[in-house]
Amino acid sequence: MPTDIIMPQLGESIAEGTVVKWLIALGGRVEKDQSLLEVETDKVALEIPSPAAGFLTDVLVKEGETVPVGTLIARLEEQAAPTGVVNRVGGVVVTPMAPPRGADDHYSPAVRQLAKERDVDLSQIKGTGAGGRVTRKDVLEFLAHSGKAVAPAVQPAAPGASTGEEILPLTPMRKTIAERMVKSRQTSAHVVTFFEADFSGIAKFREGRHLTYLPFVVNAVTRAMKDVPVLNSSWGEQGIVLKNEIHAGIAVAVEDGLLVPVIRNADRKGLTQLAREVADLAERARAKKLSLEEVQGGTFTITNHGASGSLFSTPIIAQPQIAILGVGAVQKRPVAVNDAIAIRPMCYLSLSFDHRVIDGATADQFMSKVKAYLEQSDWEKFL
Repeated sequence: MPTDIIMPQLGESIAEGTVVKWLIALGGRVEKDQSLLEVETDKVALEIPSPAAGFLTDVLVKEGETVPVGTLIARLEEQAAPTGVVNRVGGVVVTPMAPPRGADDHYSPAVRQLAKERDVDLSQIKGTGAGGRVTRKDVLEFLAHSGKAVAPAVQPAAPGASTGEEILPLTPMRKTIAERMVKSRQTSAHVVTFFEADFSGIAKFREGRHLTYLPFVVNAVTRAMKDVPVLNSSWGEQGIVLKNEIHAGIAVAVEDGLLVPVIRNADRKGLTQLAREVADLAERARAKKLSLEEVQGGTFTITNHGASGSLFSTPIIAQPQIAILGVGAVQKRPVAVNDAIAIRPMCYLSLSFDHRVIDGATADQFMSKVKAYLEQSDWEKFL
């Protein structure tokens, strides 16, 4: 009996998904719960498991196509179709093909296109992606080490267009991020306030411990939210919706954009557990191994733009949240301490907030709490 494969519901606010890669060749066999395809939305890129065992006899949505949730995208059969037999579903004709020789034959459309443009043999490249798959980064690094010129993959200019312009193709994730960022700007009344915090106490406590600065920031933010709970809310037509639980979103840069995995009940976790979860979520975000639940339900977002050396930022709010905290690089700078000049590890913090929900005084009250908690020296009890 055939099994229909449909585009899954990828979250309450997600209406469509993009097929990034079929992980099983047409005509190939897949086991129940084995990864069948890779799907991408603005929130996450993840592998979809097969609901049953069988042979992939029909593929109705090609790689790179975006379709609404509930769309029939493929069909499994209990028995393999005889060689040369043509299957028809919904007027679409597909002929089963022999399965690939091995896992190394699985390359994303973007990787294949880049390899074609740069005349690269993908079989010579060792992949660092999920399951050993070759990524664009792997190809670019291979080109750099081989001495070949590494130019951005571009589309040729249209006839008659100026030769001084090139077009970088938009990925599905980049398109969706662009739409969401513009929508957020149009929805919220964005205002930004800046504070500076002395990380001396944190730096001293971190000596001999494998802890980054980020868990301390999460701890300070969640504690400040207990003092100023309106920061953990969202705008509603009937009024401001206060959240009873604190779920901290942590922005993670990935190959094609940005993902925001969520630490559930972050206020109930110590520094060590926060550090483990941050590292684990970031690693799996880059490997496209996050589940849908892990990128949904955030009530406040933290973006550590300082990881790349940035000092200041005015981040855009992730809807329907009302604020986002930007954390700059921690740098040693001369500051006035008790009327004397001292060298201290300092960090600029920025809070983008929705002026519809809170005013500057409330935002500054919250940031003053965050600053005070970060500058404390007694961290032992929060391990």
